[in-house]
Amino acid sequence: MVTPSVSLQGVFAVPLGTARLTECQRLNRELEALFLAREDNEHRNPMPSHIPQAETFESRFNLFRWPEPCVQELRKFVLDSVVTTVLQATKLLPADLARLTLHNHTWFHISRQAGSFVAHNHPMASWSAVYCVRAGEPVPAEPESGVLRLLDPRYGAGAYRDAANSQLHPAFALTPLDLRLNEGQVIVFPSYLFHEVTPFYGRDTRITVATNCWFA
Repeated sequence: MVTPSVSLQGVFAVPLGTARLTECQRLNRELEALFLAREDNEHRNPMPSHIPQAETFESRFNLFRWPEPCVQELRKFVLDSVVTTVLQATKLLPADLARLTLHNHTWFHISRQAGSFVAHNHPMASWSAVYCVRAGEPVPAEPESGVLRLLDPRYGAGAYRDAANSQLHPAFALTPLDLRLNEGQVIVFPSYLFHEVTPFYGRDTRITVATNCWFA
């Protein structure tokens, strides 16, 4: 019996960009102090899309319009990371993007004991990103504490499981992708992708900045 010559390729792939800001300690501590000082009703998101949690603070969506130097420094890094991801994931050239205006809604989250965020996506944007200001205390007894979980968009793909599809290579796996963000790390992904933040059980705070971007 002749063994068929099979060519394996990936299809329906989800682009995921990652970058890390080196020497981020000074910037992150400035951002942390600023966010904690503005964890109040004036800066709280007045129209949350989900039921608010006492353990998680969500700011208004105008963060990148704040004039503080630390915010503007972060803005450049995050939006540059989004643009670089777009250029790598699409057929667009830098000149193509230069003719477009990048719009964004950007905010920060502060999570304390048991703070989390339910699964959601952002259908009114094309690219989303999450930057880690403070990762929060690791909890060995709770390995899933405070992870950013990206959900598989192939609905129904795991409806039937057997020995032939339960050990797929990571690129094809029928499981969510759990990302434990490090300080200074940014993750860029398509906005249609459902994602959530699992409950954070550290004794300190977990602080992140999220942005939704679209081009016009």
